[in-house]
Amino acid sequence: MKSIVVKNPDELVIEDRPLPAPAAGEVRVRIKLAGICGSDSHIYRGHNPFAQYPRVIGHEFFGVIDAIGEGVDSLRLGQRVSVDPVISCGHCYPCSVGKPNVCTSLVVLGVHRDGGFSEYAVVPAKNAFAIPDNLADHHAVMVEPFTIAANVTGQVNPGKNDIALVYGAGPMGLTTVQVLKGVYKVRQVIVVDRIDERLAMAQKSGADTVINNREHSLAARLIEEGIQPTLIVDAACHPSILQEAISLASPAARIVIMGFSSEPTEIIQQGITGKEISIFSSRLNANKFPLVIDWLTQGLIDPDKLITHTFDYQQVADAIEVFEKDQRQCCKVLLTFPS
Repeated sequence: MKSIVVKNPDELVIEDRPLPAPAAGEVRVRIKLAGICGSDSHIYRGHNPFAQYPRVIGHEFFGVIDAIGEGVDSLRLGQRVSVDPVISCGHCYPCSVGKPNVCTSLVVLGVHRDGGFSEYAVVPAKNAFAIPDNLADHHAVMVEPFTIAANVTGQVNPGKNDIALVYGAGPMGLTTVQVLKGVYKVRQVIVVDRIDERLAMAQKSGADTVINNREHSLAARLIEEGIQPTLIVDAACHPSILQEAISLASPAARIVIMGFSSEPTEIIQQGITGKEISIFSSRLNANKFPLVIDWLTQGLIDPDKLITHTFDYQQVADAIEVFEKDQRQCCKVLLTFPS
């Protein structure tokens, strides 16, 4: 089989590898589609502190089960599945409180273990979620990106009276906008970014108000309109954002941090306690695949608004370059594998 391998930072190759056989409790998935995420780019460029090399990257993938290991129901053969990349132990403290996404022995497909940028992948059977017949393949491959937004929103229980401010109109910010509007029906979603084309994507995804903070002061605009956000999602993760979010937030607001900036940030504690602001963080997803599949089935979210490019897997280097460099036109890039 052909597999896309990052041998070392900035060294990406397509290798011939033996066809893997599923062990007990595992299934083999013949990959049909995979999505490129920022973390794939970071592994490729050597910027992901969790990555181990060499690595078959890719943690957003969809395909068909073509082989099963011992103990797996034979009815699963031929099943269309989307794969949850989070593999957890199930018994440590985080797992016991419903947070397998931060398991003390966490393994993430495509990061710590070979992932889905391959013609075939072997995964735990419990991580392969059946896709209903009425969901298109290119929607099924988008389940994982929407689970990130599901995890974010699941932390803060959005309500119809919320005024939400989302920093960043990249893929994660845009999935969050869709979930806030399409699922939770929040009163107002404001998106701030520095790229007009990304802000147009945010409007397409349901944002009520967009602000280019390269051209306009976010604080001045909100003050002018008398807006104090009750829910703030930081999907951009620049070190300066958290303090600004604290200063702009309504009393009793919730703030969620999504990213992995390694730069220090400076905050004024009085701004948090004076308003009794709750600050959350979110990583990966905690058992959100069934929820997102249900949202897709109900038509509450629409992946078509995010998918901008599709490449054959053999063009993966070009695909990643487009993903990295074309921030004005590119949002979600998919790779196709032979049927």
